Amino acid sequence: MFRVLVHERIGADVYRMVIEAAKIAQKRKAGQFIMLRIDEHGERIPLTIADANKEKGTITLIYQAVGKSTEQLSTLEVGDFLLDVVGPLGKPTHIEKFGTCVCVGGGIGKAPLFPIANALKLAGNKVISIVGARGKELIILEDELSVVSDELIVCTDDGSHGRKALVTEPLKEILEREHVDLCVAIGPTIMMKVVSEVTRPYKVTTLVSLNSIMVDGTGMCGCCRVTVGGETRFTCVDGPEFDGHQVDFDQLINRLNSYTEQEHRASERWHRRKEQDLDARRERLCKLEAEIAKARGESHE
Repeated sequence: MFRVLVHERIGADVYRMVIEAAKIAQKRKAGQFIMLRIDEHGERIPLTIADANKEKGTITLIYQAVGKSTEQLSTLEVGDFLLDVVGPLGKPTHIEKFGTCVCVGGGIGKAPLFPIANALKLAGNKVISIVGARGKELIILEDELSVVSDELIVCTDDGSHGRKALVTEPLKEILEREHVDLCVAIGPTIMMKVVSEVTRPYKVTTLVSLNSIMVDGTGMCGCCRVTVGGETRFTCVDGPEFDGHQVDFDQLINRLNSYTEQEHRASERWHRRKEQDLDARRERLCKLEAEIAKARGESHE
């Protein structure tokens, strides 16, 4: 059992959770993830380790409530427990002194991007971070990324915060003005695909962290398979990071949409059960209030 120590909302349906996981905290490296199961009835879901504290024995998870499991996760309170947290999984990011590194994060991808940007900076690289979202309410970790970046560019689709632009616009400008040794892109699949196409003509090594569907996280189920350079790879054990210029993004997008209908039904069922539980609690509370009122009335007679 893994106890929840901190749980807070940091954006639109985006949450930060700190949990006790001493062994994972000791071994975790940038780029790795965990598989989490809330209770015995829950599914296993992969979440990136956004941060870790070896001394306190804690890991930090940042996630967006977008389906049944993450919506249920968002209802947990400090002091509650998670049944399973397995990790660290996946290959860690290869960190060395490359030179100039551009880190591009879109949506919730800014969470896994932060530890990588931090590790690159500690290795002596010049780090330029570009983060984007639909609007201001989805910009997270801006302060944290500004600390580990030599330059931070914030973009929003609606112009509500930072620059009104897609992340590829400032990326092109940087590629034109200076030599870039490495680009790391994490976010929506379509964003990573476009970023990879932008860097391709410049022959800049581009790493992308894939968010494939996973069941066990150990390479046995095959759900997370992707095609990279014409060969089958498994995101959980061969990744999650791959050469963006070699990934078959169209295949990945199709596979990510495989269970959309089932995910929608699962979310609907969970919401119905939640409402039923709430109605039952209200009914019990009304009965209790009626019993208390009756007892008080009898005591006054």
